[in-house]
Amino acid sequence: MSTPLEALHHCLQQLINPIINTLSKTQSSNIKSLLQSYLNTSPFPSNPNNTTTTLTTNFALAISLILSDSDSDSWIPHCLSTAATSAFIEFSVEYLRLFGDFNATRIKELGIDEKLLSDEERVIVEMMCDVVPILKDKIKESAIGKGIHDDDEVSATNANVPVVYAIVAANQFRWFLTKIEFPHLGKLTNLVVPCALTALDHWSAEVKGQGMISFIHVAKNVNITELHCYEDVILDACCQNIASSDEIWHSAVEMSVLLVTAIQKNNPRSQWFERMLNEMLSHLERQPRDKDRRIQWLKFIEPLFDAVGLVLLAHFRRIFPLFFQWMHADDDETVLLVLKRMHTVIRLTWIRNTLYVDRLVNELATLYKEAAMRKAREEIRTDVLQILILLQQCKGQQFERAWDKHRHDLNLATLCESLSANGSSKSTSSHEEKLQLNDTTKQDFVSNMLLPVEATQMQVRIVCAACHSRNMWPVGA
Repeated sequence: MSTPLEALHHCLQQLINPIINTLSKTQSSNIKSLLQSYLNTSPFPSNPNNTTTTLTTNFALAISLILSDSDSDSWIPHCLSTAATSAFIEFSVEYLRLFGDFNATRIKELGIDEKLLSDEERVIVEMMCDVVPILKDKIKESAIGKGIHDDDEVSATNANVPVVYAIVAANQFRWFLTKIEFPHLGKLTNLVVPCALTALDHWSAEVKGQGMISFIHVAKNVNITELHCYEDVILDACCQNIASSDEIWHSAVEMSVLLVTAIQKNNPRSQWFERMLNEMLSHLERQPRDKDRRIQWLKFIEPLFDAVGLVLLAHFRRIFPLFFQWMHADDDETVLLVLKRMHTVIRLTWIRNTLYVDRLVNELATLYKEAAMRKAREEIRTDVLQILILLQQCKGQQFERAWDKHRHDLNLATLCESLSANGSSKSTSSHEEKLQLNDTTKQDFVSNMLLPVEATQMQVRIVCAACHSRNMWPVGA
């Protein structure tokens, strides 16, 4: 009668054979050679204790290589991906039949209830404990770092290691990580976060990209308290990687926004918000006409705006020039996204203490007329109207003065009627009267609003109380 270990070895041989046969028909490459080395089960060795880990680890690395690479356009044929998926499902069932108690013990040591996991998830969690350290080392092998002596030039850790192995390892890591979701992933942060950081620190954009996707998944599937040991190092890595290659810029922005808003959600004046937003704006200012770059930023930046709120005032001198330029971009997608983000900024800040109101009104009037030649004409004009109505509500007489020059423009007749129907003149007049403060009080209030970055929590609370008591808190705040 065979032992459980012998039965597992026999099972793996049966599952691997179809994969090897399919693999033999593909073109030769470094990745194919690596995959073949993982699939080499060899005759049953004499040392069973080492074989259990070796066999299951190599099988896991082989399956993750095939399935992670098949997620994108690659050399992996569909039949090979299908065979690997089927093999892993069958392996999970057989492995738990033979080593279910051992698996349950390892998972419980991580603080996870194995009853809440599927068979495949149970096997993946156990495998990750053995596989992730291996993948982390693979990524580091071709990373850039210091030589043996501190004064050495920056060089590859091992110049003879092709970067393709780091790319494969980063893809494998991402595949394992994304198979585990909330609430179980939080128990694995000490295992997965160091590996994800290693990927972010790599010089290759492809490796970095997989690290970013991994962190996006982490941000969506862990309680933020489970990252407390890594908060600063994660946010620093985000800032370091904002000026990324264009092909991974969207991942850099999404990752950074998700992580900083989760980690610093109760601290809008955090230095990390300041640093991250400055890094992003600097990157955008270098190529403001880059369509893909601006669209990706506009898509993902909304949560960060919501998190910092009134502090956005400090960034107006950099945000609004970009907004004004993008409002007249050739593509409708950019224009619509800019208008949505602009509405958010005004809602959060009432654009206080700024000279941009007059120009904003002029730019919106011009855009309304330009929209006549655009495909998304109705959507653009609707968004422009919503912003103008919001400006009516929050700027009162200042808006009326800025709008005076456009009241008799025949091309804006419909827009003027809509604004009049909103009761702008009457409502804004009474609103201004309600907010009348004596000069001394206004001056004190403005000085309080412009608190220094190092303001204490008590100072921030005083300003908040002043906003509420004077009925001047931003719309929707």
